[in-house]
Amino acid sequence: MQVLLADDQAKVRSAIRLLLEQDERVEVVGEAVDATGLVDWLNVLCPDVVLLDWELPGASADELLSQIQGSCSRAQVIALSGLPKARQAALDAGADGFVSKGDPPERLLEAIEHCSGGGRGPSSGLGSSTGTRRSSRTSW
Repeated sequence: MQVLLADDQAKVRSAIRLLLEQDERVEVVGEAVDATGLVDWLNVLCPDVVLLDWELPGASADELLSQIQGSCSRAQVIALSGLPKARQAALDAGADGFVSKGDPPERLLEAIEHCSGGGRGPSSGLGSSTGTRRSSRTSW
């Protein structure tokens, strides 16, 4: 599956890329450091999954989510943030999943697998929320 990574922190992007490159099913097809870069990538490709830093500079997260949905409706969006309050905001705005930047790496892999259709639902103990874009959203 193709993954587009959007985060302004180089260390975060690097760590996520290294994690994802260990899974032969995942191909990181691009990286964006801001909203403009994300939109540029969406103009040339439609990834299966977008990992979206909920605090990505250049536009509000709601605007970016709308842009992703408009440019590539099949893309699953997993919001990433270190801020606890971002979880519910991201799910309410229509993100398909949420992973805290403080979570273990396995949580991100679980979220990607689940959002790409390979999962059977969240593991026990993982919260979920409903929203408007998809019938079910998940927070890891």
